[in-house]
Amino acid sequence: MFHQLVSHNEDIGRLVERGYALAFDSNYLVIRDIPYLDKDKNLKTGAFVSKLIFIDQTHVQLEDHQMFFCGSHPCELDGSIIGNLGGGLTTLQLAAADLVVERSFSNKPKNGFANLFDKVESYLAIISGPAMQLYDVNPFTYRVVEKMQDSVFTYSDTLTSRAEIGDLAMKFNEEVIAIIGLGGTGSYILDFLVKTPVREIRGFDLDWFHVHNAFRSPGKLEAEELAKRKAEVYQKRYEGFRSGIHIQAKFINAESAEDLAGVTFAFVCVDKGSSRAGIFELLINLNIPFIDVGMGLNRDSGPINGMIRATFYDREKAKDVLAKQLAPVIDTPDDVYQNNIQISELNALNACLAVIKYKQLRGFYVDDNVFYHMLLSLNDFHLAGDCNEV
Repeated sequence: MFHQLVSHNEDIGRLVERGYALAFDSNYLVIRDIPYLDKDKNLKTGAFVSKLIFIDQTHVQLEDHQMFFCGSHPCELDGSIIGNLGGGLTTLQLAAADLVVERSFSNKPKNGFANLFDKVESYLAIISGPAMQLYDVNPFTYRVVEKMQDSVFTYSDTLTSRAEIGDLAMKFNEEVIAIIGLGGTGSYILDFLVKTPVREIRGFDLDWFHVHNAFRSPGKLEAEELAKRKAEVYQKRYEGFRSGIHIQAKFINAESAEDLAGVTFAFVCVDKGSSRAGIFELLINLNIPFIDVGMGLNRDSGPINGMIRATFYDREKAKDVLAKQLAPVIDTPDDVYQNNIQISELNALNACLAVIKYKQLRGFYVDDNVFYHMLLSLNDFHLAGDCNEV
């Protein structure tokens, strides 16, 4: 990737030719070996970090005039703080352990910056000028840090870098997720997790993809997808977006331990109680934490009413939660005569509850209520939950 960006972007190529110690980290442009003075006029070394906009896989442009800086506040020859830099204190951990942004600067020329080269040169003159004058040093070390963190995504995750949440996204790096059942809610869970930097996603569903599935799942329907296995359809839809997707046309039951080897978290998205019972038994025996989802919609005579549910079973208390019978684990004889109402926006909302809860468990979102069981009623949009004191 480094050489591709250098060869396809003239301004980055100019930075390399000038001798800057160039690197890319978490989809930011990093310029290392930046000399500056501290308040005692000691020579220090910092790093510039600039946001990028990825136009495609090989072409980038600067996002704004601001510059992040790894280091303390740079000072003038007399030890006074360099003025006209704006910005302020901030914290941003990049993938490299030694790259911690401590502050941001804002020094915008009248007409802005034309490109990344001009931006770096401008900030260098302001921040490094005193150190270069006092110590006869410069940042042109011609050092290149080519090693970049591995990414599961085919395209650079600039959503994460623009939002400055790379440290939170790294919480998912070692996660191996199983999604058992790819119906309405399961397909939306898959869609959400595909865009989350988990290391691997394993999906399981033996059913066929028909027209009605297209009306309760994300994505665009292609005619050639009809009458194929769901596993084949979703594998093809997402494998170009990222690596680590393995979707199989099979059911998971109490005998499927081999399929879940190495899984760190699971989502159960099935509608038969008997199937759920076998899956629960397997996951509890394997000590895999999981979230089970469910949706019960009905229409007596007028508008549709009902509830959606997400229930978390952790390693320590899964059996206690199971004993509360919050999810059906037997088949009701009358189910064959009932309508299985599925509506895409409610499937998506059910998936949202489950994925948000999972991300709370991993420390991505704040979780003050620590609910392990959530019920959302459609008639008044009231969310009820039970806390972890089970």
